Amino acid sequence: MTSQITSFVALGDSFTEGLDDARDDQQGFRGWADRLAEHLAADQPGLRYANLAVRGKLLRHVVEEQLPQAIAMSPDLVSIAAGGNDMLHLRIDPDELGRAFDEAVRTLLMAGCQVLMFTGFDPRFPFPVLRLIRGKISIYNMHLRAIADRHHCHTVDLWSMRVLRDKRAWSADRLHLTPDAHRRVALRAAEVLGVPVAEDWREPWPDDGVVLSGTRAWLTARNTDLRWAREHAAPWVGRQLRGVSTADGKQPKRPELAPLRITGHGLR
Repeated sequence: MTSQITSFVALGDSFTEGLDDARDDQQGFRGWADRLAEHLAADQPGLRYANLAVRGKLLRHVVEEQLPQAIAMSPDLVSIAAGGNDMLHLRIDPDELGRAFDEAVRTLLMAGCQVLMFTGFDPRFPFPVLRLIRGKISIYNMHLRAIADRHHCHTVDLWSMRVLRDKRAWSADRLHLTPDAHRRVALRAAEVLGVPVAEDWREPWPDDGVVLSGTRAWLTARNTDLRWAREHAAPWVGRQLRGVSTADGKQPKRPELAPLRITGHGLR
């Protein structure tokens, strides 16, 4: 498998851009896609890599803006993870979203690209608010699995990754992965592609020694919820009311398909 992957283009939103996995030099984000590219390059020296993902993008933005750019690069492998931002909108139809995703995958396959897909996370863990859209996400996931089966795509099933059900996998905004969670997703993707790696994404989280129970645990959780609502949920609602997106003015972090140069701070 990996001998056939000499070029890799990543498409999507903040998940693929790499929020909140900051580079060591604080100049942007790393994320699972950069980490996967490093694994691929270790097995296939000379790998070329582009990352067109931009935070806040909806599926239609990925299809309209990023897909044509990726096809023009003629890569061996394209990853596509999109639809998560769509799920946050009340009137989204997961069936219609599934049809749009299927067409995107068909287009990539017709262009001669291998496709790496991702299901959505299970929002039941570890925070309660996103459980409200769990039904829509599960319907969308059923479509994604059917698409992967129908077109024989490589698929990373994020829903079944139990290690991501731990609060330590999630940033304070409850939407983006922590650096170690990005590392685990990259390892899982490498496993799906048959890329040899030295670590196991299933490794249990270390014991942090924090044990709360009863009233103290409840109060700590509620204070955390209030801080999240004030610092993250309220600004998100405000952006929606103003018609503002986090994607506004943002450009892909790695728009050209170019050989990797790995420094102490990450990819260049």
